[in-house]
Amino acid sequence: MKILLLGADGQLGSHLRHTLLHLGDLLVSTRTGSSGALPCDLLDTDALSAMLRRERPDLVVNASAYTAVDQAETDISTAMAINAEVPRAIGHAVTAWNGAVVHYSTDYVFDGMQTRPYTEEDATAPLGIYGQSKLRGELALSASGADHLILRTAWVYSLRGRNFLTTMLRLATERPQVRIVADQRGTPTSAGFLADATVRIASSWMGDPIRRTLRGGVYHLTANGETTWYDFAEALFSDAHETDRIANVPTILPIATSDYPTPARRPAYSVLAIDRIVKTFAVAAPHWRDDLRHVLGSAASR
Repeated sequence: MKILLLGADGQLGSHLRHTLLHLGDLLVSTRTGSSGALPCDLLDTDALSAMLRRERPDLVVNASAYTAVDQAETDISTAMAINAEVPRAIGHAVTAWNGAVVHYSTDYVFDGMQTRPYTEEDATAPLGIYGQSKLRGELALSASGADHLILRTAWVYSLRGRNFLTTMLRLATERPQVRIVADQRGTPTSAGFLADATVRIASSWMGDPIRRTLRGGVYHLTANGETTWYDFAEALFSDAHETDRIANVPTILPIATSDYPTPARRPAYSVLAIDRIVKTFAVAAPHWRDDLRHVLGSAASR
């Protein structure tokens, strides 16, 4: 099987770059084409379509995304181009040779007004441009006619790039005290778990051509459990200190969302129900607390 990974230099893509090697012949693409990757500017959908037609992958794994949530409120055209038009172009291209697509989406397609985990059947109502652009990407890929899996995830972190974990580890070396939002609930999910789960899911899905279309569609994929940003910070500081990643644990002050205004509104509750993907693909999702311990405890040797 020939696989093309888009966004191979991102937080999730850097993990997928290793795990997808177990699934087939892997080609990777980045904007600059560094380190042997295929170069492709995703803002140029004609160039993207041409690359896809040239390579004709059996499976495209799209880990590219515009994730600057606040910046998206003013940089609307770029957010829509990458998050909505790229999935559309991929879907339309691969239908020519019966290719398939794995694409990632977000909990931000929901408004956060519920108090129970969101299922795939719940109504979407994004609060900002980022969520709107990701939802448009979902709809465009679904309408393309390509076999696809859309994996909605949430609160993704790793020891690479800019995310909540790396920001907190940096702040622990700079400040004796940090203020963390305590009234938003979700599920921290490591990029490493997502990459490992993607390989298991894609292997099962692609290995059964007759049922591939029937098992396609939207799924939720996160770790298990739920927490707040405040409690997540408390846990990561504790684990990071135990593993000597930080010398001192800063004092954490809980604050309300209203105390930390941002250009984009965040959903107050965005826990995703993962029952469907667990049942369909036998995914073994760790509790978010165990997932975090694994990242902080074993990453140095990975």
